[in-house]
Amino acid sequence: MLCGKRLFVYTLVNIFKIGYNNFVSVIEERLKLLPTDPGVYVMLDSYGKIIYVGKAKNLKNRVRQYFFNTVKTEKVAAMVKNIADFYYYITPSEIDALSLENNLIKKYKPRYNILLKDDKTYPYIKVNLKECFPSFTVTRKIKKDGAKYFGPFMGGINVKGVLETLNLAFGIRPCDKKLSVNKPIKPCLNYHIGKCSAPCAAFITEEEYDKKVTLAVGFLGGDTAPTEKLLKEKMLAAAENEEFELALKYKQNLDSLEKLKLKRITSLNKFIDADIIAYKSNGIYSAVNLLVVRSGRMLGGKNFSFESMTFSEEEAISEFILRYYEKGVDVPHEIIVGVEIENKDAIREFIKEKSGKSVEITHAKAGTGKSLVDMAKKNAEEHLEIAVDRIKHKDEMTVKACERLKNILSLKNYPRRMECYDISNISGVDKVGSMVVFIDGEPAKDLYRRFKIKSFAGPDDFRSLKEVLTRRLERLKTDPEKFAKPDLIIIDGGKGQLSSVKEIFDEFGVRDIDFISLAKREEEVFTIFSKEPVIIEKRDYVLRMLQRIRDEAHRFAITYFRSLHGKRSLSSVLDNVKGLGKVKKAALIERFSDLGGIINATKDELKSVEGIGEKQAEEIITALKEEGLR
Repeated sequence: MLCGKRLFVYTLVNIFKIGYNNFVSVIEERLKLLPTDPGVYVMLDSYGKIIYVGKAKNLKNRVRQYFFNTVKTEKVAAMVKNIADFYYYITPSEIDALSLENNLIKKYKPRYNILLKDDKTYPYIKVNLKECFPSFTVTRKIKKDGAKYFGPFMGGINVKGVLETLNLAFGIRPCDKKLSVNKPIKPCLNYHIGKCSAPCAAFITEEEYDKKVTLAVGFLGGDTAPTEKLLKEKMLAAAENEEFELALKYKQNLDSLEKLKLKRITSLNKFIDADIIAYKSNGIYSAVNLLVVRSGRMLGGKNFSFESMTFSEEEAISEFILRYYEKGVDVPHEIIVGVEIENKDAIREFIKEKSGKSVEITHAKAGTGKSLVDMAKKNAEEHLEIAVDRIKHKDEMTVKACERLKNILSLKNYPRRMECYDISNISGVDKVGSMVVFIDGEPAKDLYRRFKIKSFAGPDDFRSLKEVLTRRLERLKTDPEKFAKPDLIIIDGGKGQLSSVKEIFDEFGVRDIDFISLAKREEEVFTIFSKEPVIIEKRDYVLRMLQRIRDEAHRFAITYFRSLHGKRSLSSVLDNVKGLGKVKKAALIERFSDLGGIINATKDELKSVEGIGEKQAEEIITALKEEGLR
């Protein structure tokens, strides 16, 4: 938290004015002006773009390292050459510096900062113990919703198999329907094959079911003995009753349970939840391996690769921890690393502020912790060898493609932030526009925006595009924080679309944003500098990048259109059902997600929705039949 008037911003050096040769000669004098307070420093390149954001306990000492420290990685040296200007913020404390640095990185996504993009989201098992007859479901997103989450499940553990074990051993219901104690319904097939105790049919009381849920939670927490005992008993009983297929199913689940037990690290306490983090770098590229231990079991690990901009292993791991846990989810009890973290108290406070969870950061010097760190280091080293070629290839497709795009099309700006727009509708109905954002050639999905076309009726893609861009440019003036200025705007279309965009830009007096159009048929690029299109080789990464952006804008617009159109169609179909108001419609949508779900629902399933009785379920089915949907 910054202290309002106590926030200072200083611009120190501008190479545009003094030239690089003089830059080194005057920097020492400039550095004398730096305070020794904690704070955040921001580096900019010759285009005025932020390329790195860093924090410091002592601004003077930290910033001096970039220019006068004799030992630098190749990546740091390369970045320093690209610094054209920089400024800093003084903060009241180190934890405030962490928070401000985090906010600036999320906002600007600087090229040289660690920006984690884990390409694989691992599954968790979720249960909300406050629900009536709780169910256990698979999810890949952790939310602060009061539910309990177990996982992540990785390293060959089949999360669906774990759920099946819960169903077979304890009769936990596999569905996520909202159940009412006062409205029992007919049990489904899962009850008859021994996978559910049928609370929906009132075949089990809430108290009895809660006992089963407690055992299931204990199993997910690492206590496998009761589960193993139950499965063996049920397997033997099924075999005695000559239910051999069911007995085989119990046997398969016992085998899976045995594999789960083998993942336990014998030297660790079964209650230990820890992430082990190790780092490797070749001076230009870096890799981090994160091993996940939950309830004393090694669940597997994740690898991350990126361009390194830090001076030491300690700084790299600190940066990784901040970026990885900044969302405040899946925080373990302990983070084990192989180096002493100087600012670990500030990091712990930062994580607690974000997640509400306390975490220990341990430097493992010997024993099992050291062995785990060594294992993580070997994984990081191996991943680095594999990842370098992939990173170089990715660099060709993204950052270097942006540089080439500027040269090929003679753009005014380096196209770091590119926005692409698309329009979608059917015969002018449910008209929508999409805006996708790519930064340094990669999608920034948190910056995507959707627009409903409001100003006119009927189909007209030109007018729709004009409305979307007009609203976008207005937001550039009124809300530049959320709608930052783009370097390049891309339109799906030909010369006509480009001319309409130019008219809008002229109306707003916009002169410092480049814009182009990409015609789909021949993949020609149109600019305002020439009547003739620019033809880019089909194999060129520049064209491929433009195609990726255009196709993503189209996908995003179509997805939004289908969502709106589906809801409108659903509403129109259900309008004719007597007594079906907004509340019941909302309950149907929540239960079945969309019209397709309602179309395929049985009468009993419709009746399971709160407020829907026998007669109304029949009326819904009749209305669907009249529309030719059943």
